[in-house]
Amino acid sequence: MNNRLKVLRAERDWSQADLANRLGVSRQTVNALETGRYDPSLPLAFKIAAVFDQPIESIFSA
Repeated sequence: MNNRLKVLRAERDWSQADLANRLGVSRQTVNALETGRYDPSLPLAFKIAAVFDQPIESIFSA
């Protein structure tokens, strides 16, 4: 699954650790999400969308 996490995070000048803290996950999880090694669970996808104040569809694509 493709995503825009790295771009959205960079726009806000957040480190992977900053985003991880906001999501309640590890920095390694954020890295795995950004590189496409891991697809988020539905609850985590909703959390990500809420943190960036964007619809899930604008962050993730197949």
